[in-house]
Amino acid sequence: MDQKRILIGGQWVASHSKTARDILNPATLEVVGRVPDCDEKDVDAAVKAAKSAQIQWWKIPGAEKAKLLREVGTKIRAREKELAQLLTLETGKAFCESMDCMEWIAACYEYYSEVARSSRGNSIPPVAPHQVNFTIKEPYGVVAAIAPFNFPLLLMTWKVAPAIAAGNTVVCKPPHQNPLSNLMLGELFSHLPPGVVNIVTGAVETGEALIRHPDVDLIAFTGSTETGKHIASTAGSMLKKVNLELGGIDPFIVFGDADLDVAVPGVVWARLLNTGQVCTSSKRIYLVKEIAEEFTTRAIELVKTLKLGDPSKADTDIGPLISQQALEKVEKQVKAAIGEGAKLAIGGKRCSPNGLKGYYYEPTILTNVRHGSLPTTEEIFGPVISLITVKDADEAIRLANDSKYGLGACIYTKSLELSMKAMENIKAGTFWVNDPLTDNEAGPFGGMRWSGVGRELGEEGLDAFREPKHVHIDYVMEKKSYWYPYKNRNVGH
Repeated sequence: MDQKRILIGGQWVASHSKTARDILNPATLEVVGRVPDCDEKDVDAAVKAAKSAQIQWWKIPGAEKAKLLREVGTKIRAREKELAQLLTLETGKAFCESMDCMEWIAACYEYYSEVARSSRGNSIPPVAPHQVNFTIKEPYGVVAAIAPFNFPLLLMTWKVAPAIAAGNTVVCKPPHQNPLSNLMLGELFSHLPPGVVNIVTGAVETGEALIRHPDVDLIAFTGSTETGKHIASTAGSMLKKVNLELGGIDPFIVFGDADLDVAVPGVVWARLLNTGQVCTSSKRIYLVKEIAEEFTTRAIELVKTLKLGDPSKADTDIGPLISQQALEKVEKQVKAAIGEGAKLAIGGKRCSPNGLKGYYYEPTILTNVRHGSLPTTEEIFGPVISLITVKDADEAIRLANDSKYGLGACIYTKSLELSMKAMENIKAGTFWVNDPLTDNEAGPFGGMRWSGVGRELGEEGLDAFREPKHVHIDYVMEKKSYWYPYKNRNVGH
């Protein structure tokens, strides 16, 4: 199988590095591609290309940039099925979910094509006559964009689209588990000036070379909290800026007045989407006592109907986990949770649907989960629904907020009072009421507490890649009365 090339300075080139890795289909364990593990020389070449292109790219008028970004969206829509098929092949994501991703990433480029054109700064009232004050927002320079395996295209787009819209250039490092769809997407940047978008592949060593490169000005990263802490520490020692979207153990409260015909399938989907490998998936489900038993019964029956299998098939609901390591970790976490008193209601083991050899784990429901135990304090990145029964709405809100993390939170209720009370008392970057996990590219996304620093999407996501400059103009050149010598100022007399 031919080894993929990397994108540097507008050209697809062979890597300097002589080491490479096979990319596996997690459903079948078949090799679907081979990519280089880029070394420091590859990273250096990509960063130099980005730096060389940045000033010229920045100076391109906003209206022209808008056309170029919109064309990226148009190209994505023209090849959406091809991209989605490859995304499913290398991630194990259900095909319909991959198709949804294509819409989201195209819309993101289209959104930033408009926002960046109409937003550059603000006019400020002056402090004296014949003065003009305003701010302009300028790009940082070269951005390192590092995305995770669960949404490799979407979460890369959330970085690249606003970064280049703001006038930066980027060096992308896709996840080492599934970089192929990002390399295909790289073909759709061919109309941009060379060096605006560059792509290198590899794992930890490649990422480390990128974040430590002296010409990288900002690091945009999505991934684990532990890795985020390392990046923040490294960046801090070099005074680099960071934008970090990190882990979460998001709560979902089902209040007593919720319609269970809606709440049960909503919660199950919000937890099991992408085989539970979603940073904002609802990992702590708090059920008010009065509806807990019926909710649990219905959830078990619904999970029994879900189809595991080949994610490329239209009728597959749940695919495999990303790797053997991920599978083993989920197994270990479920075993530990049961050891802490949780009860296994359904699932809880590996499986081989239709004889597939991939990393499959049955959709699992844990009941009798105690707040403070592993499922409520450690992120389980797999298809595991953890149910916690609480006595009333106040306890649900209090426990939902009792976490080191604060990425997202969901609730189901018909009560405006409960909605507002929960919203005001739960720290979360996104708060969903009766519509879990719906994204809006015009709304900021990011975490509080240990769930990250900064925001993606919305105008806030554009500002993450711009820094303000205050401009002060006095259009009359005159000597100021408060200059030296001070003896002429009569201060205090």
